[in-house]
Amino acid sequence: MSDKIAIRDAYGQALKALGGLNRKVVALEADVGGSTKSVLFGKEYPDRYFNVGISELNMVNMAAGLSLEGFIPYVNTFAVFMTSRALDPIQSLIAYDGLNVRLCGTYCGLSDSYDGASHQAITDLAAMRSIPGMTVISVSDAVETKKAVMALADYKGPAYLRLSRAPHPVVYEDNMEFEIGKGIVHRKGCDVTIISTGTVLHRVLEAADLLEQQGICATVVDMHTVEPIDAELIEECAGKTGAILTVEEHSIRGGLGSAVAEAVSASCPVPVSILGAETFAESGDLDQLMEKYGYGARNIAARAREVIRQKQVIKQNGYFNR
Repeated sequence: MSDKIAIRDAYGQALKALGGLNRKVVALEADVGGSTKSVLFGKEYPDRYFNVGISELNMVNMAAGLSLEGFIPYVNTFAVFMTSRALDPIQSLIAYDGLNVRLCGTYCGLSDSYDGASHQAITDLAAMRSIPGMTVISVSDAVETKKAVMALADYKGPAYLRLSRAPHPVVYEDNMEFEIGKGIVHRKGCDVTIISTGTVLHRVLEAADLLEQQGICATVVDMHTVEPIDAELIEECAGKTGAILTVEEHSIRGGLGSAVAEAVSASCPVPVSILGAETFAESGDLDQLMEKYGYGARNIAARAREVIRQKQVIKQNGYFNR
């Protein structure tokens, strides 16, 4: 892992670069362009940049119209507002008609840490993955962010791109392969599978190092696409390790963990433990909040050991043989 880069900065640069490659790309902004970094696109292509003011619902309505005229709108605001204030037209216009609109929600999870719970998004994955036909992507670092922005330009149908505010370590090399709907295996182990989405990936990799020191081999998967989820990979991992821990900077209800549990129960039932937000957080330093709410490497490792014990109890008692 290399130096930290802010996801929002990587997004802004990628969007600007995409604008030069595809003149059908337009960007809409709800008066927070300096925060989402879509302003970089606006400065370069002012004729394709629309700041609608603090009116998220109207912004999505406009994006629907632009899409129907053949444009590819990238819609920008904070994740918490995108998936609450604008949810009506997202569902009734964008998703219902299967429009090629990219809903880019920044400041996801706890990353807008000092603004507190009102600006932290811990229910956005649940809201978006529940909408039929909606593709949901949560990126882990600057490189993956750029890959996702570019891939979405050629993708058909509505999509939600979940973006963090804060700087995070760069995990990937520039030549990494990114495919919507396909998870990425970072390590292969036989004792437990840890599946994460978003910027907690580097913490999961640190936890895997700790587990290795304790003689535990973990498979680590970056599930950047939460919907449609890579059920085939999940089934393969479940079969090989017999235990799964999911980690997400999101509520334990309705997000990655729920999607993984649904896939596992349908194909290869094994114990699944979901590590995520169980309550609203508060204002404060992001690293301190992440530790407090259980996202530290040591706690992730402890939760992995716990689900391994669950697997062993199931095996000893022969629950699945009854």
